[in-house]
Amino acid sequence: MASKERIQRLKDETRANILDASLQIVKEEGWQALSMRKIADVIEYTAPIIYEYFANKEAILLELTRRGFLILSKDLQEARAKHRLPAKQLEAMWLAYWNFAFANKELYQVMFGVEMNCCCDLVATLPESESPYTQFSEVIIELMDIENPTKDMVCLKYYTFWSVVHGLISINILRRGYSDEMNRQVLTDAICGVIKSIEQEKVSV
Repeated sequence: MASKERIQRLKDETRANILDASLQIVKEEGWQALSMRKIADVIEYTAPIIYEYFANKEAILLELTRRGFLILSKDLQEARAKHRLPAKQLEAMWLAYWNFAFANKELYQVMFGVEMNCCCDLVATLPESESPYTQFSEVIIELMDIENPTKDMVCLKYYTFWSVVHGLISINILRRGYSDEMNRQVLTDAICGVIKSIEQEKVSV
């Protein structure tokens, strides 16, 4: 049993090393430089060994995407836990989303296809990819404070937030943004504006 556990541990470590090496290459040379042979060179394995763990480069991209969503989900949970009021939670969560995107730029790119081809159909099959929407939706429903909001109502609010935040992130990843101060101001104004509109709708109902 101990031998089986040791073998499994070594397999897990090798798999993690392959993913770490992939991310290292991307950070240094960009996504276009990533290849199975280059990964093998970095970790000093032969290319066939890499294929024992991942069928192709797309499988590595998908696993890095999963890793990204796991990190993002954890960041969102921590941001939400720091506040009690839904409005404050949403503001903190979207700021955490923004911070994640720039602290993990390469992961964000592969998660959402910014400056690269995204395995979007495959990403949609990852359970982890649903977590950010689920977490934000829970808080949006609390903020709406109406009886039985429809899925479309919640979805509309989420995509209003996401379109603005993701759009601003993408602009800056493409190096077409302005100063950090202006970015923060635009981000904060946009988030608070959507929050205020939801609160006003609640009052008018």
